[in-house]
Order: sequence, then C-alpha cells, then structure tokens
Amino acid sequence: MDDFKTLIAYSRKNAMRRLIRCLFAENILDRSALSFGAEGNQASYPLKGSRAHLVFSDIAKGPADTVVNDGDVVLVTDEGVRQVITSHQDMLDVLRDSFDFAPTDEGMTGLKADMENSLTNDAHARQHRQQWNARLQKAVRDQGLDSLTDYLRQHLKTKDAAILLDQWGSLEGHPYYPTWKARPGLTDEEVEQLSPEFNAQVPLRIAALRAEHAKSESMPHVSDYRTWFAENFPAQWEQWKASLNSKGLDESQWLPLPIHSWHLQAYVLENFAAEIENGILITDGPEIPTLPTMSYRTMMPVLDECAPLIKLPIAVWMTSELRSLQAKSIHMGPRISTVIGKILEAEHGFDQRLEIFAEEIGVRYKNAVTQDDHPGRHLSVVYRASQQAFERSDDCLPITVASLFTRLPGSGRPLFTDLIERDGVRADAAQVENWFRDYAKVVTHPVVAIYLLYGVALEAHQQNTMVLFSSDGKARSLLIRDFGDGRTYAPLLEGRGYSLAPHVQPGILPTVFAGDIEPVRMFVLDAAFLTHLHEISLWLTKEYGLNNTRLWQILREETDLAFEAVRDRVEPALWETEHKAFVEDPWPTRSLLRMHLMQYSNYRLQHTLSNPLASV
Repeated sequence: MDDFKTLIAYSRKNAMRRLIRCLFAENILDRSALSFGAEGNQASYPLKGSRAHLVFSDIAKGPADTVVNDGDVVLVTDEGVRQVITSHQDMLDVLRDSFDFAPTDEGMTGLKADMENSLTNDAHARQHRQQWNARLQKAVRDQGLDSLTDYLRQHLKTKDAAILLDQWGSLEGHPYYPTWKARPGLTDEEVEQLSPEFNAQVPLRIAALRAEHAKSESMPHVSDYRTWFAENFPAQWEQWKASLNSKGLDESQWLPLPIHSWHLQAYVLENFAAEIENGILITDGPEIPTLPTMSYRTMMPVLDECAPLIKLPIAVWMTSELRSLQAKSIHMGPRISTVIGKILEAEHGFDQRLEIFAEEIGVRYKNAVTQDDHPGRHLSVVYRASQQAFERSDDCLPITVASLFTRLPGSGRPLFTDLIERDGVRADAAQVENWFRDYAKVVTHPVVAIYLLYGVALEAHQQNTMVLFSSDGKARSLLIRDFGDGRTYAPLLEGRGYSLAPHVQPGILPTVFAGDIEPVRMFVLDAAFLTHLHEISLWLTKEYGLNNTRLWQILREETDLAFEAVRDRVEPALWETEHKAFVEDPWPTRSLLRMHLMQYSNYRLQHTLSNPLASV
C-alpha cells in the first residue's frame, strides 16, 4: 500500500501532465515553439522576454495536437542554472508571461487553488481505492477467476455491476479539465461521503412541493406524475403519503420531490426558508438510499428492483459553477427523449447499435404568485428510465466509457485490457486493432447516422456514454444518457417529419438550432470524437506500443463507412460538407482552461485542434 505522501506526489504529477496538455492544446502556449530533440521524446520551450527555457525530459506529441508530458520539467535560466519544477503553482508562475493573453491575478490564484483542491481530492480517492481494489481483487480470486468483468457478469445483477464500474471508474475525469476533481467548499469528509470514487452511498429526502407551485414536463406515456412515482417507488410513495396524511394534508395537492441530503442541509433549508415557512415546501419525509454515479448528482436508487435514475441539483462548486438543474434541462430532456425514441423505433435502433436512458419526467419549483423561475434550478428533479438498459437478456455488460481507462486491481493496467485479452495473454497489435475497429464502428455509425439524418447531436463523451460489451469482450452497442442540454438542428429533424419545441429563456443558449449547424456539429465532434474516440486511441496506442497513427487510420475508415452508410439518404451538398468537417477540417472544442483563467466571464470560448483523421 502506498502512503499518502507517495499518492500526493503522483497526483501532483498527474495535475502537471493535465496542465501542460491543456496549455498546448488551447495554444495558450504556442505549440509551434516547442522544439523536439533528435531522440524524439525530449523538447525545449523558450520563455518570452528572456533567454530562459523549459526542458521536458519525456514528452510526446500525438495526433490532434496532443502533448503529453511524462517526465521532469526543468527550468534552465539565462545563466544555465537548472531547476526542476514540481508543482503547478511554480509552473504557472514561470509560464505566465509566455501566455498568448494576460490573465488576471484573480484568475491565476483561482486556477492554482482549484488545481490544488483537485489533486488533494485525487490523492484521497487513490488512498481509498487501495482498499477497494484489494476487496475487488479478493472477490475475483475467491471465485477462481482472473477477470474483473467476468466476475461482475457472473455474480452481480447487470444494474449493480454497471453502477459499481461507474463509481469505480470515477477517477480520471474529463481529459481537458485541469481541475478534474475540484470540490471547493467541501471538507475532506464531505468529499468522501458524497463522491462516487469513494463508493459513497447518499440518502435522498422525499420532500413535498405544493402542486400549484410546480412546473413539469413528461414523455407522453406519463399521464400523471403521482401515479408514475407510486409505480416506480411504491414503498417511498406509501411513506410519503402517510407522512402528509398525518399532518392532515391531502396528497393530491402535493408532489413528491427528492432532495439530495447534503443539498437539503447546506442550501435548501436556508435559501428556501420562506417557501418552507409559507407552506409551499415540506422538507420532512421518507428517505431513499442512493449511489452517486460518475456525474456526481445523478443518483441510482439502492433498491432490489430497477428504479429510475434520479438527477438532482446539488450546490457544490464543480468546474466553476454551482451544479443546478435548470428549466431548460427539465423541459428539453423529456422532449428530446420522446423524439429520439420515435427515431430509434423507425430506424430499428440503427442496427441495434443505439439505446438511451429516456428522461421520462422533470419537475421544478416555480412560484405560482410571482412566476419567478430562477430559484427552481436549485429545487428540481429529472428521472431517467433504467429498466430497459439494465434488465437485459443479451448478456451484455454496460460499462461507462471513462471506466475503461481506470486501472485494474492487481495488474494496474486499464480496464479495457480485461476486455481485449479474454485468454489472459497480452494482446498483439492485430488483436487490439480488431477490438478497436468493432468499438469505433459501434460509436461512429449510430452517432453519425442520427446526426446526418435527423440533426440530433448525441453528447457521447466518456461520462454520458455506456458501451455494451458481450461476454467475448467486444463492443456491441451504445447506451446514451443526459439529453437536457442536447443540441438538435431543426431543418433536418423537420425534414424527416419530426418537431421539437425549444425551451426559450432570456440569457440561456437554446438547444434547437435553425441557422448554422455548427453548434450542433461541434457537440458531436467534441464529445464523441475528441474526448472519447481520440482518447481511447491514445490510451490503446500507449498501452500496446502501437504505431503512432494506426488507430486513427482505423477510426478514419470507420467514420468514412458511417458516412457511406447513409449517403443515399442525405442531400449531397450537406453530406460533402459534413464529411469534410468530420475527417479533414480542424475539430472544435471548448477552451476550458482559458475559461477558467478568465473566471468564466465567457462560457462559449472555443478553439480547434488539427484533425487526427485528416493525414492518416
């Protein structure tokens, strides 16, 4: 077992690696000024305004302008003095004058603090993981097995295996977030009690909201929220109803509203004191135990039956904003789920390669007298159907994509090796390429088809996407969640006979677009291609020592095939434009580090990265 000092050192290096990658990806540091030596894994970088430079002892440049630093960073001064830089704070101070813009002191201080908080939380999670991995490894070996996924298939229900892997995989986070585990404002104990990477279990309080002070949106099959809740949570419904009746209240005048237990104590009791005082909100009621999933505030009820997932607001600062649940998400989730459900029926699930967690119903507080919309973003809920996804007869195991990168108990190798190496023997290049080809096909074909044919952008990034793997370890289909902020292009959707009513709200970016298709395309490229397929290509290439462009060649081939599959159903000019955008043009992505340094004064900053499919 590693001690905490060793883990902190690892997490500090991890933070530096992320920072360097982001600085070069966003061209905050001029990528073209990075000068590689003859050996190919060392590089120097000149600092602006001086003769000093940085030396990177083990650095590699991959496709899509991906700069990964695995060695020391050394500052060489004007006089030739060498100093190893070991912290992100020192690194930022050294590089600040070389940025392509002048960040404020506040922006720099905020980034340093959030990165420090993030890496501390990361180290604590890794400390917890040592015991967790030991338990998992013992459980696998006690059954005479070598494979974690085999053990989960044989000894857990599908939903329990899927959520265990989702929690266990909540470690690395978004590849382009330098503050991937930041939870400023929470104590170490609270981080441990609330976070999926600590295998946490969190109770939800089933509060009661006066029905006339609620707004809701539901899919057509949900005719009445109370009836639906009673069917899906029968024990909690009876307790909730009895609690109201004991106060002399009629349950038909109220709606059940789950509230995250921490959010209730830390935010709701104070900020909704007037509503509680005025009899609009009753905060006592039954509780339901839940497991926080990778998204932190989407909760899986701990029940024998397969209950809906519950997405909630929680007033924790993550990626520099309080995690609220806005009106747009509540109203658009069920609407988009309904449309996608119809499309999947018409398209036979795109050759049975695509399933969704439908967002059946969303409810939020809206004061009936003042009509004030704003507070409701912190008093709301969205429910996602999970039964179809988790009660399976095809022996497929749903694995959240981010979990594929998480290192296994025992071997310390990424989880994807458990799926590729079914015979326990290290895979050769051909086996890895074949596995990745199946994987790329499963992702690209449905994602490209629903975008090109219907203008629907699936946000298929590592956290929102589960891939269904059969017992031979091969990818079979996609399982997508989170549609509240999903983007659609109305002309294509309407051209196929479907319509989607947008949620219009001042100051909020609508998610149904009619003019330029670019914001919809960007959603697809950023989520499915850059942060998902490109990332798995990087990890597979490194793990198996593959040729530096081989997997991107395969991804290009599968993307071309995905476009060809729908070519005769798409207007030729559109097909040509979109094909070029996917396989030739630079890929757009959000400038997350720049946004953080600018203290999120602009949430819409983007940059582009060279297309890794263009030159292979």
